[in-house]
Formats: sequence, C-alpha cells, structure tokens
Amino acid sequence: MGTKWNIGMTSLLLLLAFVAQVSADTYFDVTQYGAMADGKTDISKALLAPIDTRSFKPDAGWVAFQYIDQFTLSGSGVFDGQGTTLWGKKCAQSSYCSDLPINLRFSFVTNSMVRDVTTKDSKQFHVNVLGCKNLVFNHFTVSAPAESLNTDGIHIGRSSSINITNTHIKTGDDCISIGDGSEQISINDVTCGPGHGISIGSLGKYPNEAPVVGIRVKGATLTNTMNGIRVKTWPASPQGVASDLHFEDVIMNNVGNPILIDQEYCPYNQCKLQTPSRVKISDVSFKNIRGTSSSQLAVKLVCSNGVPCKNVQLTDINLKFNGATPTTLCKNVKPVLGGVQEPKTCAA
Repeated sequence: MGTKWNIGMTSLLLLLAFVAQVSADTYFDVTQYGAMADGKTDISKALLAPIDTRSFKPDAGWVAFQYIDQFTLSGSGVFDGQGTTLWGKKCAQSSYCSDLPINLRFSFVTNSMVRDVTTKDSKQFHVNVLGCKNLVFNHFTVSAPAESLNTDGIHIGRSSSINITNTHIKTGDDCISIGDGSEQISINDVTCGPGHGISIGSLGKYPNEAPVVGIRVKGATLTNTMNGIRVKTWPASPQGVASDLHFEDVIMNNVGNPILIDQEYCPYNQCKLQTPSRVKISDVSFKNIRGTSSSQLAVKLVCSNGVPCKNVQLTDINLKFNGATPTTLCKNVKPVLGGVQEPKTCAA
C-alpha cells in the first residue's frame, strides 16, 4: 500500500531535503538556500536548482517523487532549474545531456495530481513520468526559450492513464513526448510553442520496447513550433507497436510539418535508412486540424515499407501556407479521407 500525501508549495519545504537526488548519499536541503519553513515565507524564490551539476549522478532528477499513492502537489511556486548557462551542446555526440538533471521526476506515482505548478529553465527534460498510473497534470506550466536544447516539457514512458489538461508549454524540444509502454494518455487543452510539437516517439531505438496504445490529443494549440503532431520511429528498428492514436481539434499557428508520421526518423544521419522500421503503426486519426503551416509540406505520412501503416484517417483538414498551395506526401500508406481536405492529401 502506498503512502498518502497532500503537499502545498509551502509545506513542500519540509520534504525537499529527501527528494532532491544528487548522489547515493548527497542531498540538497533548500533551507540552506534561503527557504524558511515558517508557513509564511514565499518559497518561489528559494526553489532554485544548484548551478554546479558535478555532484549529480547520471539520469538524476533535481526533485523526485517515487512510490507514492494519492499524492497532490499544488501551489503557485516555480521550480527553476537554472539551466541557461548549460544549454548549447549537441546531445548526440556525447552523454552530456543525459548526465544533466531533470527538474521533476515522477516514478511509480499512482492516483495523484500535480496542479498550478511551474517548471522553468530545466537543464534537461522538465518532467519525466515513469511507471506511473492515474496521474493528472492540471494547469501546469513549462517555461523555457526555444534555444534550450533537449528540454522536453513532459516526457511519459511506461505509464498508463496519464491526463494532461489546461497546460501551457514553452520549451526548446518536444512540448510533450510519449515513449514506449505508454497507454491511455489523454492530452486536452494544451498550448505548445515554442518547441518541437507533440510527439509520439521516437520509438524503435531499443529492443523490447513495450506497445504504445490509446493516445488522445484534443483541443491543442501549437504556435511557432518546429513540428506539429507527429509519430516518429527509427529505421532498422526492432519490432514494436503504436496503435489507437487520435488527434482532434488542433489549431496550428505557423507550424512546421503540422501533420507528420515519420518512420524514417534519423537525427544527425546516424541510421540505416535502407532498412525499414519494424514498428507497426495502426488505427490513427487526424480530425479537424486547421491553421497555418510554416513549411510548404503540410501533411507528411512516411510509413515503413516493411510494415505499412494501417487504418490512417484524415477528416476535415484545413491548412494554409503563406498564400501558396501547401503540399502532401504519402509513402506506404493509403489514408482514408473524409470532409474537407486542404491540401488534397496524397490526391492521385
């Protein structure tokens, strides 16, 4: 049986001494950084992550919540990761980014809620959700500039029944990224931008990845993002599954690649593109997607020639491009079309 918690931002002071993971036996006590547990002092200015990261262990979190049931974190405070001096190195060439601390980690947290909280300028991901079930983020805010590399807003992996609602994300990478083993994820009324969009994946990079099933994005608004709503898998991948994926009522404001399935995802050209992805994508719908694209290619559905996409539906698509005609691209997929189609998706 898990522990029950209800934590406001003021009483959180009493707990941060044990949840800020640095090494096996080292912790930061925020009372040593000017915070006071008097029930009166505004702690929002005290919640500053250490700038020196040398004592953080790889894959650590600055603040981590683990193995808790019926937990609430609420309040108007800000978790400031103070990452501005550390961004800028490319992550593919070294372990630099993976060694940086994540602002907030939720691991094996169940039946819980996070609301009215802000994470700012994380050194790496802002939030990592792992092994959680029935966890709600409501009126949550992520704040970082476009140049903050590898700072996904909320990353979810191997979790189920996660609900993100009424949330505002500005960052330098995916606003929300969904990794393997994620099931029944609901994303409602989210704003995203700047950032790289809302992504399922990347999938297929590692063996034995668990299926991704039941992802629903509804009522999102994306502004000035590099990508829109996308599903991405690596070529030459092990077998995998991504199914029951639905995107509805999404507004695009000057968004690159507004609708994207990319089974040839290959950042930094470090892939074997001649070998197809073996992640099977099926039962995907894009409905009532409208707005403006910053790229002329507005709809890109590039599926695997090893396991072509099945049952991909596009209904009521209305995307414009700088007064010119936007284009579409389809490979290894026969989409089912309905309603308005602007642009004409993969028309013969």
